[in-house]
Amino acid sequence: MATLGYIRVSTEGQELNNQKLAILEYCQREGVGVDEFVEVKLSSRKTQKERGIDELLQRFQAGDTLIVAEVSRLGRSLGQIVDLVGKLREKDVTLISLKEHIDTSDDSITTKTQVGLFGLFAEIERDLLSQRTKEGLARARKEGKHVGRPKGSTGKSKLDGKEKEIKELLGKGINKTAISKLLDVSRPTLLNFIKTRKLV
Repeated sequence: MATLGYIRVSTEGQELNNQKLAILEYCQREGVGVDEFVEVKLSSRKTQKERGIDELLQRFQAGDTLIVAEVSRLGRSLGQIVDLVGKLREKDVTLISLKEHIDTSDDSITTKTQVGLFGLFAEIERDLLSQRTKEGLARARKEGKHVGRPKGSTGKSKLDGKEKEIKELLGKGINKTAISKLLDVSRPTLLNFIKTRKLV
């Protein structure tokens, strides 16, 4: 069974040492040894893979322990953190977060309540984000601003750059079904591309 300390800072100006010191002090107090520190200097806006979380999840075995100074080090949103806590529990890995006094090895009602509240807050966070988005769109429409793709604009297509080839095939009398198969796209995709690019 291994114990890992995970430390992440968003900018070069922040210090990893404060988090490391907090974890070491906890381990000394509890008589626990840290087998390895994983230190990452990356913004929380980076992907879970870039932050080293995916690699950690793959390395963990049942009975291992992950210690962090605070849960915010693990993700940029409550949703991400709740998802990660769930994956750790599935692998029977204990999460200890010092700031929030969380220890998932403790199956007490307090711990269950904390984890449950994380899930509730994550749901509220998603609802608030959705509500803010809807309000922003409504406000933009009220102010006369166009929302969404400009009228008449064309989106990106996997057929972009093949206009000349499609024109030539059409010019040779090859039917659209055959052209779509040749270019490995669906017939509706081809028809929409021909229409929006005015190829005929």
